[in-house]
Amino acid sequence: LAPPCLIKGKFNSKFCYLFFADDVPPYFKTEPVRSQLHLERNRLVLTCMAEGSWPLEFKWIHNTTELTRFSLEYRYLIPSLDRSHAGFYRCIVRNRVGALLQRRTEVQVAFMGSFEEGERTQSVSQGEGAVIPAPRIRSFPQPQVTWFRDGRKIPPSSRIAITLDNTLVILSTVAPDAGRYYVQAVNDKNGENKTSQPITLSVETDPIAPTIIIPPRNTSVVTGTSEVTMECVANARPLIKLSISWRKNGVLVTSGLSDFNRRLTILSPVVSDSGYYECEAILRSSSVPSVSAGAYLHVLEPPQFIKEPEKHITAEMEKVVDIPCQARGVPQPDIVWYKDALPIDPVKTPRYRVLVGGSLQVNGLLPDDTGMFQCFARNLAGEVQTNTYLAVTSIAPNITAGPSDSTVIDGMSVILHCETSGAPRPAITWQKGERVLASGSVQLPRFTLLESGSLLISPSHISDAGTYTCMASNSRGIDEASADLVVWARTRITTPPQDQSVIKGTKAIMTCGVTHDPSVTVRHVWEKEGTVINVQSIPRMRLDADGTLHISQTWSGDIGTYTCRVTSVGGNDSRSAHLRVRQLPHAPENPTAMLSTSEKRAIDLAWAKPFDGNSPLIRYILEVSENNAPWAILLANIEPESTAVTVNGLIPARSYQFRLCAVNDVGKGQFSKETDVSLPEESPSAPPQNVIASGRTNQSIMIQWQPPPESHQNGILRGYTIRYRLTGLPVDYQIKNISSPDVTNLLLEDLIIWTNYEIEVAAYNGAGLGVFSHKVTEWTLQGVPTIAPSNVQAEAVNSTTIRFTWTAPNPQFINGINQGYKLLAWEPGKEEQVTMVTVRPNFQDSIHVGYVTGLKKFTEYYTSVLCFTTPGDGPRSPPKALRTHEDTPGAVGHLSFTEILDTSLKVSWSEPGEKNGVLTGYRISWEEYNRTNTRVTHYLPNVTLEYRVTGLTALTTYTIEVAAMTSKGQGQLSSSTISSGVPPELPGPPTNMAISNIGPRSVTLQFKPGYDGKTSISRWQVEAQVGVVGETEDWVMVHQVSNEPEARSLEVAWFRMRQVNIVGTSPPSQPSRRIQTLPAPPDMAPANVTLRTASETSLWLRWMPLPEWEYNGNAEQVGYRVQYSRAGSQGRALTHVIADRLEREFTIEDLEEWTEYEVRVQAVNGIGMGPWSQPVRGRTRESVPSCGPTNVSAFATTSSSILVRWFEVPEPDRNGLILGYKVVYKEKDSDSAVHFWTVEGNATHSVQLTGLGKYVLYEIQVLAFTRIGDGRPSSPHILERTLDDVPGPPVGILFPEVRTTSVRLIWQSPSQPNGIILAYQITYHLNSTNSNTATVDVLSPSARQYTVTNLKPESIYVFRITAQTRKGWGEAAEALVVTTEKRARPQPTSRPVVPQKDVQARQVLLSWEPGSDGLSPVRYYTVQLRELPESLRSYCRSLSSRLMCFPVLPPLRLKPFTSYQFRVKATNDIGDSEYSEESEAITTLQDGKSDIIAYEIRMSVYNAVGEGPTSSPQEVFVGEAAPPQNVAIQSATATQLDVTWDPPPVDAQNGDIQGYKVYFWEFQRKNETERLRTLFMPEGGVKLKNLTGYTTYMISVAPFNAAGDGPRSPPTRGRTQQAAPSAPSFIHFSELTTTSVNVSWGEPTFPNGIIEGYRLVYEPCMPVDGVSKTVTVDVKGSGPLWLKLRDLADGATYNFRIRAKTFIYGPEVEANITTGPGEGSSHDVCLREFKSLTIHWTAGDPGRAPITRYVIEARPSDEGLWDILIKDIPKEATLHTFNMDILKQGVSYDFRVIGVNDYGYGSPSLPSPSISAQKVAPFYEEWWFLVVVALVGLIFILLLVFILIIRGQSKKYAKKSESGEFYLYPVPRSPPRPSPGSLHYSDEDVSTKYNDLIPAESSSLTEKPSEISDSQGSDSEYEVDPNRQKTHSFVNHYISDPTYYNSWRRQQKGISRAQAYSYTESESALHNMQSTQSNHLRFLSFSFSLISYYFSFSLDTCGTTL
Repeated sequence: LAPPCLIKGKFNSKFCYLFFADDVPPYFKTEPVRSQLHLERNRLVLTCMAEGSWPLEFKWIHNTTELTRFSLEYRYLIPSLDRSHAGFYRCIVRNRVGALLQRRTEVQVAFMGSFEEGERTQSVSQGEGAVIPAPRIRSFPQPQVTWFRDGRKIPPSSRIAITLDNTLVILSTVAPDAGRYYVQAVNDKNGENKTSQPITLSVETDPIAPTIIIPPRNTSVVTGTSEVTMECVANARPLIKLSISWRKNGVLVTSGLSDFNRRLTILSPVVSDSGYYECEAILRSSSVPSVSAGAYLHVLEPPQFIKEPEKHITAEMEKVVDIPCQARGVPQPDIVWYKDALPIDPVKTPRYRVLVGGSLQVNGLLPDDTGMFQCFARNLAGEVQTNTYLAVTSIAPNITAGPSDSTVIDGMSVILHCETSGAPRPAITWQKGERVLASGSVQLPRFTLLESGSLLISPSHISDAGTYTCMASNSRGIDEASADLVVWARTRITTPPQDQSVIKGTKAIMTCGVTHDPSVTVRHVWEKEGTVINVQSIPRMRLDADGTLHISQTWSGDIGTYTCRVTSVGGNDSRSAHLRVRQLPHAPENPTAMLSTSEKRAIDLAWAKPFDGNSPLIRYILEVSENNAPWAILLANIEPESTAVTVNGLIPARSYQFRLCAVNDVGKGQFSKETDVSLPEESPSAPPQNVIASGRTNQSIMIQWQPPPESHQNGILRGYTIRYRLTGLPVDYQIKNISSPDVTNLLLEDLIIWTNYEIEVAAYNGAGLGVFSHKVTEWTLQGVPTIAPSNVQAEAVNSTTIRFTWTAPNPQFINGINQGYKLLAWEPGKEEQVTMVTVRPNFQDSIHVGYVTGLKKFTEYYTSVLCFTTPGDGPRSPPKALRTHEDTPGAVGHLSFTEILDTSLKVSWSEPGEKNGVLTGYRISWEEYNRTNTRVTHYLPNVTLEYRVTGLTALTTYTIEVAAMTSKGQGQLSSSTISSGVPPELPGPPTNMAISNIGPRSVTLQFKPGYDGKTSISRWQVEAQVGVVGETEDWVMVHQVSNEPEARSLEVAWFRMRQVNIVGTSPPSQPSRRIQTLPAPPDMAPANVTLRTASETSLWLRWMPLPEWEYNGNAEQVGYRVQYSRAGSQGRALTHVIADRLEREFTIEDLEEWTEYEVRVQAVNGIGMGPWSQPVRGRTRESVPSCGPTNVSAFATTSSSILVRWFEVPEPDRNGLILGYKVVYKEKDSDSAVHFWTVEGNATHSVQLTGLGKYVLYEIQVLAFTRIGDGRPSSPHILERTLDDVPGPPVGILFPEVRTTSVRLIWQSPSQPNGIILAYQITYHLNSTNSNTATVDVLSPSARQYTVTNLKPESIYVFRITAQTRKGWGEAAEALVVTTEKRARPQPTSRPVVPQKDVQARQVLLSWEPGSDGLSPVRYYTVQLRELPESLRSYCRSLSSRLMCFPVLPPLRLKPFTSYQFRVKATNDIGDSEYSEESEAITTLQDGKSDIIAYEIRMSVYNAVGEGPTSSPQEVFVGEAAPPQNVAIQSATATQLDVTWDPPPVDAQNGDIQGYKVYFWEFQRKNETERLRTLFMPEGGVKLKNLTGYTTYMISVAPFNAAGDGPRSPPTRGRTQQAAPSAPSFIHFSELTTTSVNVSWGEPTFPNGIIEGYRLVYEPCMPVDGVSKTVTVDVKGSGPLWLKLRDLADGATYNFRIRAKTFIYGPEVEANITTGPGEGSSHDVCLREFKSLTIHWTAGDPGRAPITRYVIEARPSDEGLWDILIKDIPKEATLHTFNMDILKQGVSYDFRVIGVNDYGYGSPSLPSPSISAQKVAPFYEEWWFLVVVALVGLIFILLLVFILIIRGQSKKYAKKSESGEFYLYPVPRSPPRPSPGSLHYSDEDVSTKYNDLIPAESSSLTEKPSEISDSQGSDSEYEVDPNRQKTHSFVNHYISDPTYYNSWRRQQKGISRAQAYSYTESESALHNMQSTQSNHLRFLSFSFSLISYYFSFSLDTCGTTL
C-alpha cells in the first residue's frame, strides 16, 4: 500500500484521509502439473490459482479452442470425462492491469477400447523367426499385454522375446511352435482387461540364414525419466550359438543388458547418454557374417531460464526498455513473447523487437505498452514461462467517461461506468460517502469492480441509494467523478391465486393482490399455460382493477395453470395456480368381451379406466342387448376400481352386445362403445337343400344347392364341402372345399370327358362339418375325338374329283357321339385355302367312302380326313399328296394383230392362264367372215406364240381363231375379226347411256356400243367420278366386263364408259347424268385404333376418322360408337355414341383403377352401323389403395416396442401393385406429430415398432401404398400401450428457500414416468465428499417438496432425486445448492444465435452463452419467441445450467416459412434473469408437405402398326398454376422503378409460395438486356434499382415454390424518369486550318431522356495575345451535330468541351486541337484580271502524303477573316478561273491557296495583291464609241429595238429554263463561326472588325446563354432554300434577310460565294460562256436609250443567272 495522503474532496471543504495503492498485476500462486491422468466418467476440476487486484477474470482453453469466456469463475469443471476431453489445458487470467497465460497441463484420460482385428492366420518357415504383432487395441495408457498359446501363458525365454510394442517373436521356430496365440490386455489404470481373437501360426520346415528381426528404433526421452530401453531381436540356427552385443557410438556397452542381451536399459538418462546405439548379432563358431542394426537415442532437457526479468518494471514514456529472457535446454528452446496473453508480432508492431538470446526490446514507450509481458521458452521437452509487469509512467489519471445518475429496481443489477486514462494505468476506487466499496484490494459483497473500472452492484438494495464516487489515482495524481443512484422498491404479488376445483358451468375467481412502490403504476396480465389471456375478447372472463380474474361458465377448456403477471417500472412478478373443472366422467375405454375360459356360456368383459371428470369414480353400470334387442341393465353397481367382470348364464349361438358407463359425484357419464360377442357354435345338423348338377363342358360339371335350414345351421356357416367320384366304380371320393357361405355353386373341373359322376354336398361352420346331402349323378359333356380315322386312301378320279376311303376311329377315342367326317384337300403352300366336304357316318360298313369335287385341273393337292363330334373336330390324318387328271387347256391370252397387209397379217398370243396339263401345241384357223367353207387350219408347236397368215384377199373381213392343245385335246378358242389391208383402229366411245335401278351400291347402266375400230370389242370399261364432281376431279375405273353377245346393260356404279378392242381403249363416252347412290351403313371400321392410359379412372382412345367417301350417307349423320368392357369379363359392355364425324379421340371415364379394358369402335350413319374395329386393350393407371389392410392387431413386446400384424388389402381395393405398407402411429390424446414406419414389399405383414415412448398408449393404423402414393389407413384405430419401465429423472428441481444451515427443495414428477410412480428417493452430500457418505431418504409418490436441516454453512451440496416404478428406481436428477443467503438472480445470457444450417421447417436450434448464476445454479431457461410481426410467447424447459444450445421443437408449433425472433432468460432458485437481446430474425424453411402435384410421365412412339415400348418414368412437379395479378409499375427516379403485384389466387397457388422472380429487360432488347431479381420472401413488391434513365422496361413476375417456377405474368411496360445524359460518344475535328476548324460530335451513348440541345465551350489553353477568351455556344435541338468555327488564332491549342442536355446537362467530353497547317508547303500565286478571275499557282512541298485537293480562301482587304471561297479543286490543277459575279462589286479582296492531303490542310500561300471586284469596261462601252455607233445606226434604231426586244424575251425564258437543269442557286450563309443556324452566343457585342465576307461573331469571357427559335438562320453548306429569289448578288441576300441586316449594314465591303460542294470546273466553263454572251448583249444595249439600258440590264441578269 502507498502511504496515506491528504485528499481534498469534491463534495465539501472538509479534508479526509484515504488510502490508495496501485493495482497489482495478476500472478500465479502455483503452476499446474505438466500432466495428470484420470479415469473415464470421473469428475475433473481444473483450478487457476492466481492472485492480483480485483476483479480477476479467468478464461479456459483446450488445445487451441476457447472453452469459456472471461468470467469470475477460476475453476473449470468436467462432470464426466471421456477420451475426447484429453489434451492440453491452460487458463488465462486478467485484471485491469494486464493478462497472463498459465503453463499448460496435459489431461490424460484412461480408457480401453476393443481389439480392432478379427481372427487371422500366419505362417513361417522352420528355423526362421516368427514375428507376431500384437492385435491393435485403442487404450491409454498402453495396456499390459500377456501372450497365451492354447490357454497357457508365454514367458520370455532364449527362443521367445516380447518386444517393447508387445510383438511376440519366436526365434528358430520348430514344428511344435504351431498353434493358436492370443493376447490379454490389461489397463492398469482403470482395471479393464480384454482378450483378442486368436492368431493361428503354422510352421513350415525350411532352413533359414540368421537375421535381425526386430531392429532398434530411434527413441527420444526427457531427462528425469526413470529409464529408457532399446531392443534388438535376432534369429539364427542353431539359436544356442547366437550372441548379441551393443555399441554406443562404436564403443562396446556391457552394462544394462537383459533378456538375452536383446534389451539395453539406461537408467535415469542424461544428455550425455545421447548417441547412436548399434546391436550386432554374431553366430559363434561359424563363418556366417554377423549382422547389425542401429538407432539414435535423443535425451531431451526441458527449458530452464538462465536470465529472467524482474516482476515489476517501471519506465518513462518515449524511452527504450529491454526485458531480459534467456533459457537453455536440449534442444535449444524457442523464445515466444506475449503481452496480456496475446502473442507479440514484431512485424505488426515494429517498436517491439526480439533481441539475440530472446530478450524483448520496446522502443518509444507509449501508455498502451503498460501491461503484463510474458516470456515462454519451449522445446520438445516442454515449456516454462516467466512474466513481468511493465508500467509506463508520466501521465496523470483522467476520467474520460464518468458515472451518470441512474435508477434501478430493488434486487436488480446496475453498473456505474468509470472509464479512465493515464500512465501507469490508474487504480480505481469506488466509495459511497466515506465508505470504500470496491478497489484493487477491497471487494465488498454485491459490489464488483469491473475490468473497465465500472462498478457492478448486483443485486441492488433499497439502502444502496445515494451518491457514488469513482476515484482514479496513480503516481502522477488523482481524478474523481460522482453520480446519484435511486433504488425503487420491487413490485411483488402478496395475495397470489390459489388452486381451485369447480364444477363445469360454475364460476371461478382467482385473486392477484400486489404491493408496489407508490410512485409506479402496475399492470396485471393473466396467462394460461404461457399464453396471454385477452379478457376483452372473452365474454366469460372479467378482470378487476385489483387484478382479480373472474371466469364464468367454466368448462374443460378452462382447465390449466393460470399465471398472474404484474409488470411495472418497479419490477415484475408472477404467481401461478391450477384450475380444475369437474364434470361427468367419460365413457370406459377399449371395452372387450371374450368367451370365458373357465366357465361355459360365460363371457369375460374388460375395459380401461376412463377419464374420471376430475372427480373420483363411484361405480360402473353394465347394460346388455341380446340379438339387437333393447338395452337392459345387467349389473348396476360395479366397483369403481374394477376393470373386468364375468357375465354368466348366457345362451349358446346367440349374439350379445355390452356397454358400460361410469358414475362420479357429478353424475352418470356416457356409455362406452358396444362390444359384440357370440357363444360357441355346433356343426350343422342338416344337409344343403335342392342339390342339382349339370354338365357344362366335356371336363366340368356345375353343382348348385341351397343352404341348410337356418334352424339347423347351429351357427354362422363358414362354407361347404363337396365330394364326388365316378358312378358305380369302387374309387375314392375327391373333395372340394368352399370357404364362403355365400357361394352356393361350384364348377367341378378337370373331369373325365363324357363320364358319369355322383356328387354330395355338406355345410360346415366353426364347430365342424355337417351332414352330406343325397347323391346326384351327372355326365360330363362330349369332347372332340382324340385320334384321326385310319387306313386313309385318296386317288384322283378325274381332273376335278378325288375319291377318299378310310376306317372309323376306335369309339372310345371319339369322346362323344360321332357326327361324321370331313374330307380335306389343299394345294401346297395354301394351307389356309382348304376344300372341305362333310360325310355322314356309316355305322354298317367298316370302310367309308367319300368324294371331293370342284378341284383345279392337273393340280397337286394334299389330302386328309378327320372325325368330328358336336364340340368340334378331331385330329387330321397324315396328309397325302396327289395330282388331279389332265384336261383341255383354257383360252390363250392377249390375242393381237400386227403388220396388217393386203394379203397377210401377223397374229400374236400368250400361253393360256389355265394350262390344265402339258401343252402339246397350238391350233390356228381363219376364214372369211360367216363363210365356214373358206376355213384354213394350221397346227403349231407349243413354243410358237405368233404366226403370219398369208394368202388373204384384200379388203376382206376374216375371223381368226387360236386354241391351245394338250394330250386331252383342243382347248377353248380365242377369236377375233380383222379386215385385211385395213389395220384395226381404236374403238369409238359408247353412246346413249341411260341409268336406272339406282341402289346403295349399284346402278343399271344401258348404252349403245360405239364404233368397233374395224375389229371386235373385247370388253367394256366403266369410269366414274366419285364424291364431289368437278372439272378437275379424276375419273376412276370402277368396273369392266368382257364382251358378250348382245350385251346392253350392266350392274355398275356410276358415270361414263370406254370400249376396248385389240388395238386399245376408246375415248370415254359423254358423262351420264349425275346421280347419287342410295345411302348405306359404313363399309369399314375406323383405322389405327389406339388406347392409352389417361388416369387412374380413365383411358384415352384414338382412331383415324372415316374418309368422306366412306360415309355412305349424309355426312351430318356420321358419328362413332365406342364399346368397352373389362377384359375377360362376361358382363354387359358399355357404349358411348360420339356425334362428331371428325372426332378422332375420346376419353372413357369412370373406370376402375388398375383394370384392363377391351375397347372397339364402329362408325355409324343415318342408315345403320358399320363393322367393329379390331378390339384394343388398355389398363387404367395405378391409384392408391381405396382401403387399408384387414385384421390389424398389435401387442406390446417391450417398454419401447410394439409388434403390429395385418392381412393384405382386398383384391378389388388394391388399385395397383402394392409396394409396401406404412404403420401410422401416434400417442393417443396427444398433439404430437404422426409417425410412419415403412415396410417395403408385399411379402411382410408384420413389423416391430421400436423407439417408442415407455408406458404410452398409442393409436395404430396400417396403410398400403402403391407407386402412386399412400392408400387409406385401416379403420378403426388399434390402441396398445407399451410396457412400463424405470422412470426418467424428476424435473423442475428448485430451492425456493436456502439458509446457511437448511434448504427446502421442490420438484415435479418425471416428464417420462414410464409407469406408475411408487416413491421418490432423495440423496444429498457435500460436493467435496464421497457419495458413500450421502444421506438417503425415501418419500411417498405424492411428495413434491423436502426440507433438509443441520447443513454446513457456506458449503456446496449435491442433491439427487430419483423416482420408482414397479420396474425399479429410475434415472436421478442432480442439482447443486450453496448454503448461503447471498444468492442473487442470474445474469442474462448472451444473445441467442440461430445457425442457418440448423433451421428446419418446424424446428430451429438456439445456442447461447450463460451469464453469472448469482451463486445459485441456473435451474432452467425460458425461451421466448416472436412470430414477426406478432407479439411474444414463452416456452419453458428444464435444462442444465451448462447447456448453451437448445432445439426449439414442435411443442412451440413453429410454422413453416415464417420469420421468428428469440430471446432467453435464465432462472435459478432466486428468480429470473433479464431477457437476453433478441436474436436476429430467422425464417423457417418451407414444409415438405405441400399441395404440389407430382406427375409421372412416360413416353412412347407409335405408328400405324401399334405402340412401341415406353420410356422409364420421369416425375414432374407442377408448381404455380397462375401468375401474379395486377402487376403495376411506378417510376420513382431515373434509375428506379417500383413494381407491385397481387399474389396468384389461393386456389391456383398449388403450394406455399416461397418467393417471386422478377424478370425485366429493355423494350425490344430482351435477349441482350434481360435481368432477373429473385425475392426469397412472398412479398408483393420490389424496387428495381440501377436502371438506365428514360428507358422503357418490360417487367414480368413469376412465383416459385419448392416444385419450381410458376408462369410469368404478361409483360408490363414502364419507363424510368429522365436523367442527365451521358457524355457525347466522340468529338472529331476536320478541315483544320490556321484560323478555322469544323467540330463534330456523336450523340450520347445513353441519352437518358429527350436531348434538348448541346453546349460547346472552347478556349485557348494558353492566353493569346495576353487574353484568354472562353466561348460558350448552345445548340438547340438534337441536331445538327457539327459546328464551323473560324475566329481561331494561328498556332494556338484550344480545349473543346461538349455536353448534352435533357432537363439537366450531363458530363462533358473534351479534346484539344492546335490550329495551323498540316504537312505541306505554301504555294506561289499570280492573278490575272478580266471579266472573270483566274488564279495561278505552283505546287509546293506535298508533305508526308500526296496532295489530294486544293482550296481557295478569300478575304476583304480591310483585314476581314479568311473564308473558303472555292474547295475541292482537283489535285492536278495549277489554275482556276471563276466569274467575278460571285464577289461583291467595289470591294477589294485578297486570295490565297491551300493544299490538302490526308494529314489535313497545309500552310497557305502568301496572300495575293488586293484585287478589286469592279469589272473592266471594254472599248465598245466607251463614250466615244457609243456616240459613233449612235450616229451610224440611228436609222436602224427602231428596227433594232424591235428585234432586240423579241430576241431578249425569248433568250430570257430559254436561259431560265436551261439554268434550272444545271445549277444550284446561292443560299444565304449564317455567321461564320457557328455554321448551324440554331445557335446563340453569350455576348451582345458584335466585333466591328469583321467585314462583309464573314458576318460578326459574338464572344464573351463569361457565359450568358439564351435561346433562339429552331427556324432561324441556317448554313449554306447544308441547307438550300428553294423559294429564295434568284438574285445574282451576295448583297441582295443579306439585305433581304432581316436576321443579318444589322451585321451587313455595319460592313462596307464584301463578297458573295457559290456553294463549295456544287461548283465544278465544267460549271466554271459554262459560266465563262454565259458571261461572254451577256457581254455581247450589253454591247448592243449601251447604244440605245434608257429603255434599251433596261433591256440590257434584264439580259445581263438573265445571263448571270444562267
